[in-house]
This record gives sequence, C-alpha cells and structure tokens, in this order.
Amino acid sequence: MVPPRVEKDSLGSREVPEAAYWGIQSLRARENFPVSGLGASRHLVRAYALLKLACARANVEKGGLDAVRGRAIAQAAEEMAAGRFNSEFIVDVFQAGAGTSFHMNVNEVLTNRALEILGRPRGDYAEMSPNDHANRGQSTNDTFPSAAQVATLFALGEVRTAVRQLAESLRRKGAEFAAIPKAGRTHLKDAMPVTLGAEFTAYASVLDHVLEALPAVEKSLGEIPLGGSAVGSGVNSVPGFRARAVEEYARLTGLPLAVARDPFESMQSRWPLGAASAWLRTLALELIRIANDLRLLSSGPATGLDELRLPEIQPGSSIMPAKVNPSAAECLDMVAFHVVGADSATALAVAAGQLEINVMMPLAAFEVLFSATILANYLPVFARTCVDGISANAPRLERFLVESAAIGTVLTPRLGYLKVAELLHDAERTGRPVADLLVERGLLRRDEVESLLGKAALLKLAEPVP
Repeated sequence: MVPPRVEKDSLGSREVPEAAYWGIQSLRARENFPVSGLGASRHLVRAYALLKLACARANVEKGGLDAVRGRAIAQAAEEMAAGRFNSEFIVDVFQAGAGTSFHMNVNEVLTNRALEILGRPRGDYAEMSPNDHANRGQSTNDTFPSAAQVATLFALGEVRTAVRQLAESLRRKGAEFAAIPKAGRTHLKDAMPVTLGAEFTAYASVLDHVLEALPAVEKSLGEIPLGGSAVGSGVNSVPGFRARAVEEYARLTGLPLAVARDPFESMQSRWPLGAASAWLRTLALELIRIANDLRLLSSGPATGLDELRLPEIQPGSSIMPAKVNPSAAECLDMVAFHVVGADSATALAVAAGQLEINVMMPLAAFEVLFSATILANYLPVFARTCVDGISANAPRLERFLVESAAIGTVLTPRLGYLKVAELLHDAERTGRPVADLLVERGLLRRDEVESLLGKAALLKLAEPVP
C-alpha cells in the first residue's frame, strides 16, 4: 500500500492519498460539507478548466508566470477540459460561500498534475503552488462567476437544441391533425371549435417565442468579471492580463465573451445567472401547461376526455390490470416543477449579494446548471416517447364537437343572443340536438342548419378569421 503524502496549508498539515490529484484544501472542504453527495456539473468543470488555460497563457504572455510552470499548468488544464480529472472533484455543491472550496479543488488538481508533468512529486507546493501559480492574478471572486456564466452558456446551448426538437415534434403533430375539428374549451367548459392541429401548432409556437428571448440572456452571461481578482480592481494581476485572458477564454470556448463594462458591478451582482434562471422558469411554466393539457386530453378512457391517445410506454398500476398512465407527461411535470423551485432558490441567492461579492453564487450556479441539464436530458426523450406517438381519437372528437352547445354561438348573428341562449338551455335540459330544435321550431331550414353547423362549416369555424 502506498503511504499518503503530507500537505500543508495555512491551517496546518494533513495526510492526503498519494494517488489523489486533489489536495489538502479539497480534503477539508469534503470533510466540512458532507451535504448532498452531488458533485459539480460537467459544464462547470469544463468551463473552469478552459478559464485556467486562458489565464495560464495570458500570464505567460504578459509576464505574470514563467513559461515552464505556465506550459505545465496549461497542459493540465487541457487535460481537465477533456474530462480526464472529473472524478477528482470531491467538493459538494453545497459548500463554503463564493465557491472557494471548488476553486481550490480546481487549483490543486491542476497544480498536482502540472508537478507530475514536470517530474516533481504531487504535493510539492514549494515548487509550484495552487495559490501562487495556478491562481496567479486570480481570485475565486472573479473566476467562479466567470466560469459559472460560461458553463451556463454551454448548458443553455443544449437546452436550445432540446427545445427546438420538441417544438418540431409538436409542429409535425400540428400538421398531421390540421384537418381535425374539435370542441374548444375555455374555463374547462364548452367553447367554439378549434382544430386539434391548431392546439399542437400553438404549443410549438410558444416554445419558439420562448427561444426568441434566449439571446438576450446569453448576451448578459457573456459579459464576465474575469480579471477583476478580489474586488474588481485586478489586484495582483499584471498589466494587460484582464483583456488578454478574456480574449483567450472567448477563443477557447467559441463564445462571444467580453470584459465587464463595470468591473465592480460584475463582482457585486449575479443578475446574469438570475436572468438565466428566470428564462428556464418561463420555459418550465409553458412545459407544465403543455404536459397538463396532454394529460387532460388523454384522460379516461371511459371517464375522461379521451380525445388523444398517448403512447403506452409502461404499465401504470401495480394493482389495476391494463391501466396505462400518461407517464411521460407526468415526468415532464416533475422536471419542470423542479426548475420552478430551483428558480426560487436562485432568486434568493442572487439577492443575497453584499457589497463587493455574492457569496451564494455556488448555489445559484448549481441550480441553474442542474435545471438546464434535466431539461436538456428529458425534452428529447419526451418528444420521442410521447409527442411523436400521439394519435387522435377521431370518433370521440367528432362526438364532442357536434354535441357541444357552444357551436350555437354562430347562430347569434341570425337569431340574437337571448333566443340562442334559450335554445341552448332547452337543448341541454332535454338532451335534444340543437339542429333538431332549430328545424322543429321553424327557426332555420335543414339545409341552413347544415350550412351553419355541418362538419364542413365547423371546420371553417375552427380556422382563424383573416
């Protein structure tokens, strides 16, 4: 068995497993915060690794770091960005304020790998320090929010792709169902006809509109505080480091990143993360509405609407044979509910900034990244397992359509509101079709009834008035 190495920090010495790339400060954080067992998002790890690579190159170029150490740190950062050290991030997402624990986890992994590249033993911090070299000209206060915003941009890119895929699935169903008229409902009561296709096309349309709001959020996230160091002033960084580091970070990530217009504001406020969270919440609210519509429209079959048939993806009950539930839509609700709740936590974290820093940013970063991840993961599954396989129950749709008293609204220009209201109440009370009562009472001829209330007329009614 390989004996542990001994590392020292400002609080004393501790033994660290020899095989670990993380070090003493990561060890203390793991012991101090055994909260959730949840680790950092892969997006945050990659974003931080690329940030450190950009900083190492900028420091070497501007004279803040010697070339030998700088190249070793840069190689370690490239390997980290490729995912080599994902298992080395041992700090819980709930941790000390500001993200110092996770930041030092990054610095220690980079330093110990860089030492290894140079042929030195891990933990030889006299030769290369996690604080003095991997962290040259930097602070948790500027690097954590910068990496968190870039990680959020990575994650939102995946969400955009997933939302587009779901919108296209809904749009295809809209085209498939375009010629199927059905009873509309307002207040969950009978209303004027629509087409089933129009309902699905509208679901796709609202997702398009939500996506149209995303670029403004992304623009806010692209303005980063990197180079501000402890409070925004850039203390302990060399001249030119801030602009060069951000420029290189933008090149490495392929994102339009920019130096913060006001470096002190960008240290104090985490509003870009709040904006991203609010956008995710808006998306989630629309997804909840769509999922609940699908659950309602497929309810039954004997005791509900049963206008839609959702794909049967798994048995729905451990006790009732043949029962099949709208499981995919239920899962989408749960995912979206979590996003809404996470937005509340993020809002509190964003509001908790004080003076020159927001110490709650690890929570905001976690909630935003987790929300984005579960949406990006599940929306394509929902499109495939639910939306793509939805079918219309045509007989049920036609029955509800012709029996709906609301279609009598089209009679009001001919007969007047009060007379039509009386007629519809009589139809409801007696169970007689509206069409029959119109003819029996001499209000309209049979051909006139057909021209106003026949299937062709109802389909036309379901179309928007030009």
